[in-house]
Amino acid sequence: MKKLFAFATALVLFVSCSSDDAPVDYSLQNDEDIQAYITENNLNAEKTATGLYYVIEEQGTGEMPESATDRVKVIYKGYLTNGEVFDESAEGASFLLQYVIPGFAEGLTKFNEGGRGKLLIPAHLAYGSNNYNDIPAGSVIIFDIELVYVNYKTENDIQIQEYLTENEIEAQSTDSGLYYTITEPGTGAYPTTTDNVTVAYTGYFLNGETFDESTLSGVSFDLDQVIEGWKEGIPYFNEGSKGTLFVPAHLGYGNFDYYTIPGGSVLLFDIELKSVN
Repeated sequence: MKKLFAFATALVLFVSCSSDDAPVDYSLQNDEDIQAYITENNLNAEKTATGLYYVIEEQGTGEMPESATDRVKVIYKGYLTNGEVFDESAEGASFLLQYVIPGFAEGLTKFNEGGRGKLLIPAHLAYGSNNYNDIPAGSVIIFDIELVYVNYKTENDIQIQEYLTENEIEAQSTDSGLYYTITEPGTGAYPTTTDNVTVAYTGYFLNGETFDESTLSGVSFDLDQVIEGWKEGIPYFNEGSKGTLFVPAHLGYGNFDYYTIPGGSVLLFDIELKSVN
């Protein structure tokens, strides 16, 4: 997997280090090589304005990555035009698009979750005019890819459902992807998404590890100042009620690490709504 991430480092080193050798422009030769490969292998490929070629074998039906901050999970095999494999991940690898080579990042935006195909990447969208490990300078590189997940939404939903099944929990789900249970109904008022509330809670991961908790008396806050999973979930509870919120990453802290919470984490909160203030 390390080779995909290397372009950012290689680019920084190339720009910041002087060299007597001017970078070589392989664009025309690469384009000819790619077209020859396409013809030889009878591929139905599309070309983008940057010079990337891609083949869609299966479009997929899920979410499509759109920005550099999207996180994806991809099964892939990378090889040269002669068939020599230089990198692969049969189990799939997860990464932010902003950390991979430009041709790989651009190419994945052509697929939906579940999509499969090929990316044919010229050197200027990959490792340029320098040798990089087993990849010779100016090489066209090819990836067979399967886009498994985008932004953890599908993966988190599967994780939550597996957790509920394993622990024999019956939960309600919402259109946003939030799950919740009410284990003890209350008798008081229901809050709105802009109310100030007092909540006692314990926050933990699917493995049971606690990352945050309040005092027994709870803490007070405005619901429009908290994560989306709380903003949506707390109004399902009335004063005095207890239960659990199962919050996927896109309703929590997203793709990036947040203090002790790894990017993409499902968050569970055992809560008691003390009062609507």
